[in-house]
Order: sequence, then structure tokens, then C-alpha cells
Amino acid sequence: MSTNETASAIKGGEFLIRETPANSIFIPEEWNEEQQMIAQTCTDFLAQNVVPNLARIDEQEEGLMPHLMEEAGQLGLLSISIPEEYGGFGKDFKTSMLVTEKLGAGNSFSVAFSAHTGIGTLPILYYGNEEQKAKYIPKLASGEWKGAYCLTEPGAGSDANSGKSRAKLSADGKHYLITGQKMWITNAGFADVFTVFAKIDDDENLSAFIVEKGFEGLSLNTEEHKMGIKGSSTRQVFFNDCKVPVENLLSERQNGFKIAVNILNIGRIKLGGATIGASKEIINLAVKYANEREQFGRPISKYGAIRYKIAQQVIRTYASESAIYRASQNMEEATEHLIATGMDPIKAKLKGTEQFAIEAAIIKVDASETLDYVVDEGVQIYGGMGYSAEAPMDRAYRDSRINRIFEGTNEINRMLTVDMMLKRAMKGELDLMGPAQQVAGELMSIPDFGASEEETLFSKEKKYIANFKKAVLMVAGAAVQKLMMQLAKEQEVLMNLADMLIELYVAESLQLRVEKLVGMRGEEACALQLDMMRVFINDAAEKIMHSGKEALNSFAEGDERRMMMMGLRRFTKTEDVNTTAARRNIAAKVIEENKYCF
Repeated sequence: MSTNETASAIKGGEFLIRETPANSIFIPEEWNEEQQMIAQTCTDFLAQNVVPNLARIDEQEEGLMPHLMEEAGQLGLLSISIPEEYGGFGKDFKTSMLVTEKLGAGNSFSVAFSAHTGIGTLPILYYGNEEQKAKYIPKLASGEWKGAYCLTEPGAGSDANSGKSRAKLSADGKHYLITGQKMWITNAGFADVFTVFAKIDDDENLSAFIVEKGFEGLSLNTEEHKMGIKGSSTRQVFFNDCKVPVENLLSERQNGFKIAVNILNIGRIKLGGATIGASKEIINLAVKYANEREQFGRPISKYGAIRYKIAQQVIRTYASESAIYRASQNMEEATEHLIATGMDPIKAKLKGTEQFAIEAAIIKVDASETLDYVVDEGVQIYGGMGYSAEAPMDRAYRDSRINRIFEGTNEINRMLTVDMMLKRAMKGELDLMGPAQQVAGELMSIPDFGASEEETLFSKEKKYIANFKKAVLMVAGAAVQKLMMQLAKEQEVLMNLADMLIELYVAESLQLRVEKLVGMRGEEACALQLDMMRVFINDAAEKIMHSGKEALNSFAEGDERRMMMMGLRRFTKTEDVNTTAARRNIAAKVIEENKYCF
């Protein structure tokens, strides 16, 4: 990346106020041969080791999940992004996202894998000193040791820093004695290493500790009985004066909350990747069933109602995937820039990811809700069999539901999206005020109905997206001006604003992906992707209009409200699209291929 490119590189949250060139984003159609081989290894691993054993995994057969983790470790799947000096492959962030996506189709195994490689390993890799990394990371990378992450407590979920677990120094000064209770701890039943968060004495903020399962004073409750992801080990972990050597304090005292927040940023986008992998597999199963199941003398895939469902599953999955890899590329480039300026590579990864925390929160919400939609329609396509435990949709439906709670609930992530955007504006990191004032001025002007510039293939869609940005800026600007300090308490308004931002970001990501793809393959070869883009943007316009209207109605009045409503209608206006024909085209291709083929 040149100096000029670096200076102009987009910052986190800046998508709202800047235009992104299509050639600057990464799209999954660009995977190289090595990355495709890694992806195939993941797919083969699931087919050979996980799918035939799903029932045994759900029954939590003793030793099976840790054995599968060890097998994944032998293939290098646990260490894709671990630096080579610690026994890993040192691959880039996008490649690690690809592995997460492909293994996301593995139901409960996917949860164990994600917890181990993410929150189970990364706190030590990113915040550990050299001695800690040398001791723990190679064994976590190989799968010899499994990792878990102990943050949540019975009274501290979303408000993690309010946890009651305490640590005190022993009389001889050689150990911290941790006392407390953690719950919903993934991998707890077979974990060898726990990252544990507790407050030292009367500290205001959490500290983090590396705790081994053999340390005196650590004990586990029995396995939780859960709605879904039944094969994932989930237990309460108890600490009764648990003796932790002082050298196992992770990072600095009171730095635990920062560790938790930064690791969650990575966890959110990784969860998005996993849910997209699951969505694609559900589509595969649904399409195959629709082609095999006959009613009234022909396969149900011939019927328009079923084709609508299949097309919508595909469109939403493809759109979510577009956003995920756009943000992954942004994080990677931010990291590379920081390394180039002399920052330690591990610190650079943390800062690069933190820079795009807004996008990570957006992706977590969007992709998890896409999977829930895909699975719900998968059950419907299966009909009565969809409700049977003998068919795959039963497990998929139950397993998908946790993703809207994992890594911060979707409600928390929606509010975080807006909160982070506004805080960056307050700090001067994002200039939202200038663009918002421009939009406010535009409301007072007469719309331009004159001759437009010469139309290109994407000119309409680019104009729509530019207007979506104006809609968000108008409503957000009015909300800040009207509600001021009260806005933080107006959660319904925050949720409306977040929904507008999510639709905008995903719509723009999809448009950029299709534009880049057309540049690579030509318009004719991308006809179906163009159909997907047009349907999604058409739907996004209606959703942005609905969310904006709800927000404005809750705080604006009189002439001001009428003027902004007129502006909202102007900014969400799109030309009519034959979405029925477009969806039929998309469904026909998937049905013909008998699988998700994009």
C-alpha cells in the first residue's frame, strides 16, 4: 500500500460518510489456490469426522469432542493465524475467516472450535508476555491443550465489568487466590487452560488470569442442558481460593475489561463468518430436499412459493458474506499499516481489529439474523419433516438460536454500533456533523429533477446507497440534536438507527462486490449477482424507510417532522424492480445446481 493509499484508507465507521471504490474491497471470488485448498480441507474434515457423528456429539460421548479438536489440530486448523514461532501457519486474517466460515457448518463442533481458537487462545496470544505465549500457545495451536474463557457470571452478563469474582494476593506473595463463580463457559468440560476475569481486591476494573485445570481450588459443575448446540460442553466453573501463580496474571492489573472488549470485537466478526458457513449448508440441504420431495406430481422446487424462499435464503447469505469479507480486508489492511509504522505485529492486530469494531458489531447482528432466517425457511421447506428430529433442520434450527446471544446480544450490539459511531464523532475521529448539516440543508432545497449524468451499469444503485447514507445522517443528526444526552436512554431510537446502518452497510457491501465481480467476469456472467443486488437494495430501501419513520415519529413533531418525513421518502425512493423475476432466476440456478453455488 502506497503512502497516498495509506493516508486515504477508510477508517472504521467511515462508510457512512465516504464512498468506497469497488476495487479496494476483497471479494470471496478472489480466493487463491492455497486458500481454496485450505477451505476444501475444512469441508472434507466436516464430511468425514463431524457429520457422521452429529448424534454422538450431541449426546456428549465421553472424549469425542476433544478427540475431534485434536484431529483438527493435526490438520493445522486450530493454528491458521497463529505465528509460526508458536507452531502455527501465520496466515492472514481473511484466511482465518475462511476457515471459520467453512467449519461454521459443523453445528456443535463449530462452537467448540470457535471458542478454542478465538476467546480460548487469543487473549494469551495478544496479551501474554513471551514466557506465557511460549508455554501455552504451541499446545493450544496443536490441540494438545484446549482453551476456555471465563467472563460471564450469574449476575454479570452484558455488564461484564460488574462481576463479583475476586482475587487477592497470598500471604507469601507467590499466588493470587481467586474466589468466584462463572457460568455458560464453553469448552469447560474438557478445557486445559482457562482465561479467567476477576477483580483484584477492590479494583474498579477486571484483571485477567491464565488458570490451568489442575490448579488447586478449581471445580466444575455438571453439563448444562441447552436448547441447542447440545454437543458443546457448557458448564459453570467455581473458584474457591484457586491458587494461580503471580506470573499467570495476563497483561497488566485492571486491563481485563479491555482484553474482554477487544477479544469480543474479533469474536463478533468470526461469529458472522461461522453463521454464513452454516447458512450455506442449510441452503444445500433445503434445495436437495426441495428437488427430491414431490407433491401434486412434481418436485416442490417447481413451485413459486418454495423458489421465493430459496432465493431469499441465497440473497441474504450472499449479501452478508459480502459485508464480512469487506470488513475482514479493512481489518487486515489497518493491521498491515500499523506494522509498517513499526508497531508490534500482535498489538497491530488488536488495534486494526478495534478500528473496525463498528463493522464487527454490524456483521454479528446481520449474519446471525441471516442464519436464523435461512434456518427458519429451511424448516418450512422441509414441511412436516422439518419438525422431525429425524431430519437435519431440527438440530440446525435449535443450534442457530444461540448466535443472537453469543458475543454480546444483538440488542447490545445494535446499541454499541450507534454508540461507537457517535463517540468517534465526539472525539473528532469521524466527521459526522459536517455531512449531517449538508443533508439538513438539502432538505430545505428544491430536489434536482434536471438531466442526470450519463447512466452506467451501477449508477442507480450507487445513487440509492448515497441517499441511504443521507437518510441515516438526517435521522441520526435530528435525534442527537433533539434528544442530546437523553439519546443514550432512548433505546428504541438507537435500535432504529442501528437497523438503518446495518441495511446500509450490507447493501453497499453487496453492491461493491457485484461491481468488482462484473469488472472481473463481465456483465453477462454476473446476471444473477446483479439480480441479487437489485432485490436486496430494493428491500433495504423499504427497511430503512420503516426504521427511519419509527425513529422520527418518536421524537419529532409538527412541520419539522413533516419535512424530515418528506426527506426520508426522497432518500429511500428507488425505481420499481421486478423482484419476482429476479428471485425466480436466482432460485432456478440453485435448483439446477442442487446446491448453494455462489
